[in-house]
Amino acid sequence: MAATKSKAVYNVYRALSHGLSPLLYLHLHWRKLRGLEHPLRWPERLGRPSLPRPPGQLLWIHAVSLGEGMAAIPVIKQCIQRRPDLTILMTTTTSSAFEVIEKRLPTGVIHQFAPVDTPSAMDSFLGHWKPNAIVIMESELWPNLIMGASERGITLALLNARVSTKSFKRWSGPLLLPLVSLMLSKFSLIVPLSNMQAINFQLLHAPPFVINFSGDLKYVVEEFDISEGEIRSIEDLKVHLAHRKVWMASSIHKGEEEVILGIHKVLMQQYPDVLTIIVPRHPQHGKEIAQQLWKEGHGVALRSRHDKLVGETNLYVVDTLGELKHLYRLTPVAVIGGSFLPTLSGHNISEAAAAGCAVLTGPYVGHFSRMVLEMQRLNPLSVLQVSGKIELEDALKKLFSDAKILEAHRTAAKQVYHSLSTGIVGKVWSLLDFQILQRALS
Repeated sequence: MAATKSKAVYNVYRALSHGLSPLLYLHLHWRKLRGLEHPLRWPERLGRPSLPRPPGQLLWIHAVSLGEGMAAIPVIKQCIQRRPDLTILMTTTTSSAFEVIEKRLPTGVIHQFAPVDTPSAMDSFLGHWKPNAIVIMESELWPNLIMGASERGITLALLNARVSTKSFKRWSGPLLLPLVSLMLSKFSLIVPLSNMQAINFQLLHAPPFVINFSGDLKYVVEEFDISEGEIRSIEDLKVHLAHRKVWMASSIHKGEEEVILGIHKVLMQQYPDVLTIIVPRHPQHGKEIAQQLWKEGHGVALRSRHDKLVGETNLYVVDTLGELKHLYRLTPVAVIGGSFLPTLSGHNISEAAAAGCAVLTGPYVGHFSRMVLEMQRLNPLSVLQVSGKIELEDALKKLFSDAKILEAHRTAAKQVYHSLSTGIVGKVWSLLDFQILQRALS
């Protein structure tokens, strides 16, 4: 009875997604015109490949955006090292992920944009690439993808598996639970982020025997080669920042710049030489911030214009992608954005910790609350979570006024990061190899 209901709900979804296909096509066109889809490769989103499928066995790894994609790269490198016979296809959804990740992927890895979850797009994609196994990152549970793969006998894995509180409430309701439980029954491996996430997946009827633990892949910060020009640029910045009070606000969303700029003005009164580095989540937002600050007469340098940090420059706006890891090495203090407005849900704090920054974040951190608590449990100094603007302002003043306190926070962050990141990729590989690859590629 339950299986019949699950299948009926999926059939309704499949019919609806088929019926909405023309609207999705128009939506993609509209996104392309706004610069939100790749101008030449956007047909890949309709399941139309831009490359031939190589012969042999193929593993498809899917990550929706930049954070998930970066977390997948260490696993991809491990696969290449252990199974050089495999072709790896990686898909992402967002243009920002494409711009950064395609440069970071090892040679030989195929990158495509992920198809939308309509029957025609997914059937076309699966029919062309014919993957032997599929690894999905985090929470990309799309019915046509999962059911289409299952019908073709393709083995499925879900890594860094998580479900938000909002999604859990929606998915566990009487309407969607039959469909979600049907999808989860098709996985041979689910690796949740935490015990609580494991419980959530079991409450959503995931088979308990496919749930295994490894650690959070977002702790794994990869070293990437950068060009000589980029190295010179970073070293030049390092020289200019050597004798100044510096802090950075990274992954800032619209609205959060008001918090950061307000604190900057206060800090300027006490530390006239302070430099605030602002790294918005989206480069266009960075340009907008810089334009507004120029109008107001502030000393602003913009990264994409290669502006120099002259004496009167006290704000540095980074409107480029893929440089955050290197920029963290230039600042002793990192405030992680996406966490100061109730509509937001935080960003990865591990890169800043890996670089040895004193790490601060706001109150709204979503599923990253587990990472914050895990780090604080090992050492309370490793992450400072503030309640808002006033508390952040006080914390920054304290860090700037006492070099020993600042150093204690920086050391704690780095030590905790190393403790939590050790061995994760090896554990993930063992699970993936034993429960997915040996089964799918035998």
